[in-house]
Amino acid sequence: MQYTECEKTLIHGSHLSRNLMLQTGEKPHQRTECEKSFSHSSDLSKHLMLHTGEKTYQCTECGKSFTHNSNLLVHQRIHTGVKPYQCTACEKSFTQSSNLLLHQRVHTGERPYQCTECNKSFTRSSHLLAHQRIHTGEKPYQCTECKKSFTQSSNLSMHQRLHTGEKPYQCTECKKSFSHSSDLSKHLMLHTGEKPHQCTECGKSFTHNFNLLSHQRIHTGVKPYQCTECEKSFTHNSNLLSHQRIHTGVKPYQCMECKKRFSHSSNLSMHQRLHTGEKPNQCT
Repeated sequence: MQYTECEKTLIHGSHLSRNLMLQTGEKPHQRTECEKSFSHSSDLSKHLMLHTGEKTYQCTECGKSFTHNSNLLVHQRIHTGVKPYQCTACEKSFTQSSNLLLHQRVHTGERPYQCTECNKSFTRSSHLLAHQRIHTGEKPYQCTECKKSFTQSSNLSMHQRLHTGEKPYQCTECKKSFSHSSDLSKHLMLHTGEKPHQCTECGKSFTHNFNLLSHQRIHTGVKPYQCTECEKSFTHNSNLLSHQRIHTGVKPYQCMECKKRFSHSSNLSMHQRLHTGEKPNQCT
């Protein structure tokens, strides 16, 4: 049996009918749910699963089900470890071709998704959508405990650890746990002795960047913390708080022997020598 339009020869009449539909664009199988049409009844049957929620293809490893067999085959690569899509630039492999295409933008520098507000570009559309919330002010992810909202779900997840007390990042040295991986990384420097933040003026190194910034005020002379009473300035906020006790009269440090109070811990330490008889300063 031959169809004269494309000169393709088919054995069965059903095959000829299908071929005719491809030539004419006819789609006789229509779904009343969404009015989408298909050339073949088998395609309609697959589409119907989207509406019914039917998932006939089940993974024998974890029991997860899928609407289409092709989706099941892709999923099973998680269990088998098969990664057929390899990057030619760095030889990194992926389970899906779409993930490979996204990865290759690291090498090509391609950023096809651009923000119309600030022209900043992104490799993924999801990153662009998350970025645009900076401009719109939209915060769709809300904490059910305190109603605080966030632009990204990952930030909400980290925040919720304040309420749950969850600390999934544990130090292998001292078993101390942390809510965030960044806090664990900083903590590990205490064990390794690593001090990556170095002062360019005197070469002194620090574990944390904020300690370096605080130290550099010695060289720059910057004193950002100013007393509102006498306008005296200080390099550190702790020094300002200590100074303000002169004006407020607060004396939080009390001697346990005579109950006398002091505004600074150093003054309390010197006073206590009256009771202990300690005389640490000796004439040479």
